[in-house]
Amino acid sequence: MTDFSAWIGREMRAADRLDESLAARWLATFDLPRPNPALMPQGIHFALCTPDAPTAQLGEDGHPARDDSADSFLPPFPQFGSRPRRMWASSKIAFRTPIPIGASIERTSRVAAIAEKEGGSGRLAFVDVEHTTRANGTIAVIETQTLVYREAAASDAPLSPPPLGEGVFNPAEWDAHRTLTPDPRLLFRYSALTFNTHRIHYDAPYAQNVERYRGLVVHGPLTASLLLQLAARELGEDAVRSFEFRGVSPAIADEPLHLVMRRAGEGFEMGAFAADGRQITKASAEA
Repeated sequence: MTDFSAWIGREMRAADRLDESLAARWLATFDLPRPNPALMPQGIHFALCTPDAPTAQLGEDGHPARDDSADSFLPPFPQFGSRPRRMWASSKIAFRTPIPIGASIERTSRVAAIAEKEGGSGRLAFVDVEHTTRANGTIAVIETQTLVYREAAASDAPLSPPPLGEGVFNPAEWDAHRTLTPDPRLLFRYSALTFNTHRIHYDAPYAQNVERYRGLVVHGPLTASLLLQLAARELGEDAVRSFEFRGVSPAIADEPLHLVMRRAGEGFEMGAFAADGRQITKASAEA
């Protein structure tokens, strides 16, 4: 097993401002009205303190390159070759206070854990990063984000996920349901909002030929943002206090996405599904 002790505990700090322009772009992306009072919808933290690596320091996949230096926040994972695949696996989020338009933002990010595992599809490395986001000096969001790295896909690997099957998603067992079709325009805008240059979200030939996806991949946080908007529709703005989501299968652009929610004990079960019933995202919320 690789020794990752040099990276555990590394911190990165960033500052930002949730100005009127960013707020307007976020709301326009999701066809949302300007809130009154001026408190932004939950999920806006995904677009704050975004990566700012120079273009010359981006890897082939579009993510900031990593190396063995003390300045590298994340390790390079040489055991996966020169082109390891990176995915956003899951997040656990605590919402402490709404973020107002105009707020000064500070974020501290810390590498909390790194672990290697052997899965059915080969070796994997999981990285837990803890993000604490403050708005005007007050803690607004605490998120533990899990990233997963794996070996590059073989050039002849089957495209993922498989083509839509004959099944049909049935929302009858859920209390709330929304359907939409994320298209490349929405993916482009979300990539721009979050300054995310991972090519699987906007470069179809790369997504298919290199990372072996069937089409452009919908961002995991984009799906999470849409689920938070469903919760806001049902429970009211800023009602969610904790939210967890985990990617199960890729969502592909230009294909219908079913977002659902139902009460489960003291909280709520949520999820996203493809048109044929394949689950894309598992999620839960507490209000």
